[in-house]
Amino acid sequence: MIGNEIYSLAQKLYPINRSLTGCGVRQTLGILKEICPAMTIYEVPSGTKVFDWTVIEWNITEGYIIGPDGERVIDFKNHNLHVVGYSIPIDIELELEELDG
Repeated sequence: MIGNEIYSLAQKLYPINRSLTGCGVRQTLGILKEICPAMTIYEVPSGTKVFDWTVIEWNITEGYIIGPDGERVIDFKNHNLHVVGYSIPIDIELELEELDG
């Protein structure tokens, strides 16, 4: 029984895009709080200095690479690991050799 509950939780949590900060973390913590209502969640605003780090909230909505035929060959909507966290938006055209190397 507990194995099924853990598997169900993993199915809920796996597709959520999480970084150190952002909407995905809030969503994940909200789900975990349903299981553990005694859990306290603290929120630190983006821009807050914490020791030698400044909290920067990073949320992604879209990221993809389009192949020469116009088809999306890599798409964040298909898998959240298709974009590196904290990457910056770009809109450029590259040859495969440039992208590969």
